[in-house]
Amino acid sequence: MNDRNTLVRTLHDVGGAVWLGGSLMGAVGLNGASRNVSDTDERVRVASAGWARWAPFSAAAIGAHVIGGIGLLVANRGRVKGQSGVTANTAVKTALTVAAIATTAYSGLLGAKLAKAGRVHAEGGVVPDSETPTGIAASQQALRNLQWVTPVLTAAIVALGSQQGEQQRPGQMLGGFTTRVARFAGR
Repeated sequence: MNDRNTLVRTLHDVGGAVWLGGSLMGAVGLNGASRNVSDTDERVRVASAGWARWAPFSAAAIGAHVIGGIGLLVANRGRVKGQSGVTANTAVKTALTVAAIATTAYSGLLGAKLAKAGRVHAEGGVVPDSETPTGIAASQQALRNLQWVTPVLTAAIVALGSQQGEQQRPGQMLGGFTTRVARFAGR
């Protein structure tokens, strides 16, 4: 029997890393660099074009992360059910993943709205100025906040994945199972 999960672990970890790295680079690099575009009416359009080019790769990374996560959950279902601490970690990580998917999707919707706006006067891709139309400015402000939420959520997902790796050490597994058995026996 093969008890290695290299493929699903790779999908999960690489997908999460690309998701985190892409969202952070977009916030720092792409959105930040849009302020350097000399034509202030092109800043939003340039940032939107960059995000549109990234979107398929982001979607693939999220898909790989989710497929890998489901594979790991199936492969480790005994530990998730029986080892103390693993259930809580898995539940929190799943909730954070759903939240990160939601922030990513909402950012995509807002970004599509900005892309349709075309030439709009602005300080940057996510920074309106006094001449930015109100609806576009509101979308920019929402994106300006979300650009940091998604990297924070995905970084927390990566950290919880690291904790799950530590929970697979033999001493942690034995201690986790004995703690779970002791709690069950004490009822």
